[in-house]
Amino acid sequence: MAGSMSDLALPAWQASLVAIGAVPGAWLRLRVVNHLEPMVPRKHWGTFAVNMVAAFALGLVLALQAKCAPASGASPLILLIGVGFFGSLSTFSTFAGEVLNTLREHRWSEALVLAVGSILGGLLAVAAGVGLADG
Repeated sequence: MAGSMSDLALPAWQASLVAIGAVPGAWLRLRVVNHLEPMVPRKHWGTFAVNMVAAFALGLVLALQAKCAPASGASPLILLIGVGFFGSLSTFSTFAGEVLNTLREHRWSEALVLAVGSILGGLLAVAAGVGLADG
């Protein structure tokens, strides 16, 4: 077996940073998606928007961190903002559930646009954030 559960354990200070960042990220996602809901045709487009913003910002933060401390590993900034805040601001599980619901409603083209747009858009958003930091 490659690793044990003890290999996955984080020191308490690292876990605390992730948790402290996650609470406002999840709260902001809920607020933004609920705020956008009346303005977009379907709620999943609010999730899409939040995921794109989070992907861009994460790319920016990761690239800036790499410039400032190239070999530092999991810095407190990345744990707090990258993993905690942006990790809970964006949400893959909600995206996957919303694509599944759209498929179950037989909205094939919308599900395809949502799935492909989220994946490619997320990659482009991260790349744009990295490009801005490297700029």
